[in-house]
Amino acid sequence: MNRTVHHLAAVTAAALVTGALALAPATQASAVDLSNPAAVTLAPDWSCGPVQSTDQALAGQLNTVLTGSLSGYMTAYRVSCARAIVNAVKNRGLPQRAAVLAVTTSIVETTLRNNPNEEDHDSVGLFQQRASWGSFANRMDPAWATNAFLNAMLNVPNWQTRPIGDVCQLVQVSDYPGKYQLQAADGERIVNALFSASGSGDQPVAGNWDGGGSANVGVFRPSTGEFHLRNDDGTLTKLYWGQQGDIPVSANWDGTGPDNIGVFRPSTGEFHLRYDDGTLTKLYWGANGDLPVAGNWDGGPAANIGVFRPSTGEFHLRNDDGTLTKLYWGQQGDIPVSGNWDGTGPDNIGVFRPSTGEFHLRYDDGSLVKVNWGTNGDLPVSANFDGANGGPAANLGIWRPSTADFHLRMDDGSLIQINWGQPR
Repeated sequence: MNRTVHHLAAVTAAALVTGALALAPATQASAVDLSNPAAVTLAPDWSCGPVQSTDQALAGQLNTVLTGSLSGYMTAYRVSCARAIVNAVKNRGLPQRAAVLAVTTSIVETTLRNNPNEEDHDSVGLFQQRASWGSFANRMDPAWATNAFLNAMLNVPNWQTRPIGDVCQLVQVSDYPGKYQLQAADGERIVNALFSASGSGDQPVAGNWDGGGSANVGVFRPSTGEFHLRNDDGTLTKLYWGQQGDIPVSANWDGTGPDNIGVFRPSTGEFHLRYDDGTLTKLYWGANGDLPVAGNWDGGPAANIGVFRPSTGEFHLRNDDGTLTKLYWGQQGDIPVSGNWDGTGPDNIGVFRPSTGEFHLRYDDGSLVKVNWGTNGDLPVSANFDGANGGPAANLGIWRPSTADFHLRMDDGSLIQINWGQPR
């Protein structure tokens, strides 16, 4: 149970004499109300990730419109913590309301601070999650903590339509249930500002950019509309394609030469695909809330597009002739992937499940193969990373936003790690 008033044990004189205080959980002699933005705790807050150069200005703007407990108290640090929550929601493909629910909860629990002090029993982190939720390290990881909150939120019936405060309370089971709804308007204002600001940072892609024997990695930078693609020799190819709000995709759209880049524009349901000669092909497929995938679904010479619809767990795959193939695979919260997992026939679909760090891959015969690779907060990629060794099947990988490292899995289960992109 999470409470917003935290009763702290006294520090003993023996602990001070022996120096044990540095090793013990942070404690304080007086009660601390962590829903009060002026509250002071013993141990300093932990980072939520990089504080961007524009965060102080955004905090100042928010201080002019917030009406709840954070009015006048927004800081660049608190903006960075809200961004960490919003990024975790975006990475899950969940709607903006999920971010409002999570940010509202954190406003009440800690005023958007990653608090390491065990001030109410063993509660810590952005959401004051107790030890039953996970390890101390996990609960202090903003991406892990947010995903744990989202996992519980998804089990609340009608979370998409119930009052914000009701959903927060059903997840947190607080002794003060009335506090959440009072902060819901500010939660929405903060999330709206972050969704319309500079974006969620680099997003990973993978493909065979230079026509060599194996595929490589890259990132799409929404703030500049650039793809930064890594070639086999480690050099960079930079392409301008897409804009803020787009989601990157990659595959061989024209059936010749190296793989191509593209973007899915959720606001219009359009794919904007770049061909080898730099020309644009625009296709309408999918809707706002869908997540894009790409692959050679029908065995023709060129790859095609598709979407994963989290609300129904359906893949809607487009064939070369424009027809639809619909497959049920995955669930809400999953992130779609695609590749030729079994090395024969057309490409296959799959999902990465952040809550478990598992890939659930569908083979040509409809069977399931599960692979543990990655952790909560990672973003999936797939391509034939070891193709130079003659392996016909696609491989899995993840990009870790906090470090900008790709962790690529080879056919034999070994790891190749590549640093590419900017951490966020």
